[in-house]
Amino acid sequence: MSDENVAQTGQMRIEPGHPQQDNDRTGGVRDKISGDGRGALRKGPEGLAGPVRAAGGEDEAAGAVSGGRLGASRTGPADGGDIGTDRRQLRFDRKVKPGGYAWWYVDAISADGAQALTLIAFIGSVFSPYYAWANRKTPAPAENFCAMNVALYQRRGGYWAMTERGAAKLQRSADALRIGPSALHWDGVTLSAEIDERCAPLPRRLLGRITMRPRIKQSEIFYLDAARRHRWQPIAPIASVEVRFQAPQISWSGEAYFDSNDGDVPLAEDFFAWHWARAGNKILYNVEYSDGGRQNLALDVGTDGTAKRFLAPPAQPLPTTLWRMQRLVPADAGHDAQLIKTLEDGPFYSRSLIATRIAGERLTGVHESLSLRRFAAPWVQALLPFRMPRLG
Repeated sequence: MSDENVAQTGQMRIEPGHPQQDNDRTGGVRDKISGDGRGALRKGPEGLAGPVRAAGGEDEAAGAVSGGRLGASRTGPADGGDIGTDRRQLRFDRKVKPGGYAWWYVDAISADGAQALTLIAFIGSVFSPYYAWANRKTPAPAENFCAMNVALYQRRGGYWAMTERGAAKLQRSADALRIGPSALHWDGVTLSAEIDERCAPLPRRLLGRITMRPRIKQSEIFYLDAARRHRWQPIAPIASVEVRFQAPQISWSGEAYFDSNDGDVPLAEDFFAWHWARAGNKILYNVEYSDGGRQNLALDVGTDGTAKRFLAPPAQPLPTTLWRMQRLVPADAGHDAQLIKTLEDGPFYSRSLIATRIAGERLTGVHESLSLRRFAAPWVQALLPFRMPRLG
């Protein structure tokens, strides 16, 4: 990474990317995040508006994902329609169907803005080429495709690890999850992560501990499709974090964000693409379905944890990435969204630091774009094992 610091501007989802060029910057906006991230893969919004209905029911007593296959998602009219919500407590032992997935995501940025991290624990790793190949004929057991993805950002250089492991290396209970030598534990107040991973392709060790304490806890889950096969919960929109690593030797504290996604079928079965943005307390999630419909979700999470729906402003295009990925960012009418830095530029995924204005507030945050059509391309999946080795 360059010598420039990561300026702290609220909670930010940080993922590894690629070395970036000066023309990523918008005039008048300082480069707040240094380059050379290394990409972990995650979610994201295209055209933003539309009501969201509260379903009002409680989840099953055990907190597991309910139901069976409900058939193909029907989206209703484009750019709108009911999704629905429900409530669930955080559980690592939720049921994950064959072909399905669950992941838990943390990002954090240091108080001085100089360092950042991303942690994603996968059961049924959605961006795994091995899982995609296994699902071609019949849905494969999600537990056989697990990974603890960890990325660290420093002023100079970064660390990236995502080793996939089989079911024999997975242990979990309601409040604990272990994948190989790394583990998460949640006691209702603190999320602790013990990390012991090897980087790829350069085989360096990642060894340390992450401790996250939510300042806001949010219990609603949001259905991303009408058939309720895909679910998302922003568990802790705002949290404090302490990071202590022995390899590399780093120690810092700052602010963090924590959420979770799970689904009953592969993402590509129901989604064509999505864009996701988070800035301040606002989170915007827009999906494009494989049948051509679209759905939008815009949340403003209060200090009491209440997630209020609001009508998102129209999406504006940012410059496409070097891989020609489209980036659509919400911004109030009459105001331009700005690209501060491209954090990751891949053939099917991009992550960017942006500045925008939403509901009259000038905000800086993170935007993600995902193309599942591109992810399914054989040449793309052939590239991924170099960054995602598999053991077992």
